[in-house]
Amino acid sequence: MGSSHSEVAHEFRFFRAYRDGRVEILRSQEEKIPPFDDPQTGVRSKDVVISSETGLSARIFLPDTAHPIEKLPLLFYIHGGGFCMRSAFGIDYHNYVSTLVSQGNAIAVSVEYGLFPDHPIPACYEDCWEALQWVASHAKGGGREPWLINHADFDRIFIVGDSAGGNISHTMAVRVGTIGLAGVRVVGVVMVHPFFGGTIDDEMWMYMCPTNGGLEDPRMKPAAEDLARLGCERMLLFVAEKDHLRDVGWRYYEELKKSEWIGTVEIVENHGEEHCFHRRDLTYEKAVALIHRIVSFIKQS
Repeated sequence: MGSSHSEVAHEFRFFRAYRDGRVEILRSQEEKIPPFDDPQTGVRSKDVVISSETGLSARIFLPDTAHPIEKLPLLFYIHGGGFCMRSAFGIDYHNYVSTLVSQGNAIAVSVEYGLFPDHPIPACYEDCWEALQWVASHAKGGGREPWLINHADFDRIFIVGDSAGGNISHTMAVRVGTIGLAGVRVVGVVMVHPFFGGTIDDEMWMYMCPTNGGLEDPRMKPAAEDLARLGCERMLLFVAEKDHLRDVGWRYYEELKKSEWIGTVEIVENHGEEHCFHRRDLTYEKAVALIHRIVSFIKQS
């Protein structure tokens, strides 16, 4: 008989869990890169520690053409990775967010939230909420980060995320609408191929969240009352035809339209494409078009 060290208790799409409690992530982590001033995009970046107690951190991006007192829309970016992989410091997310900042003439805060298994769900939600509150603390000069104090327009905040980050973006918008976020205005939310309940990944999410509320958990299956009080004015949603999350994305869109939310929502479907295709090659024409659509959403008055 095999020992508990080698005996698999659960196997999911992104990881397997052994009977002795060990968890093995099945996909290799992407390369992380330090922040730098990029002459190609004309974007500067640096890393900041949001909480010295928990180690919560983020990467901030700023166009090097920004005037010393110019106020720019702020993108609060939440990366994807199935709640257990990827990083705000990874090369593909760095390049993607830098491109959004360059083309959107915006400042961005990309959050390095805690991942399963070291940080089981709901750590990702709590970390992102703490980071969003940290951003808001700068609205009246209360924070200490000069890039935010000097350049962020706190009346033009956009929460943006893909995959798991899209799911977290929804929960952030619900909290803004329910709890409030003093001193700031969240204009819009962008969700690219967001994860929600209704697929083979449901059991995986619940395993990563020991305190889950079952298949009806509102973080996984958004409740009508939560949709009605989203704390934003506009939403842009992307789905991909060959993505297993396509149908749940469309379902979110339809449920949001039926809710009592008074904002406006748009949905864009990329035919023939798979999950998060847009990050693999930023020069691919459909990826370029997706980025342009987000930039247009940000610049919309």
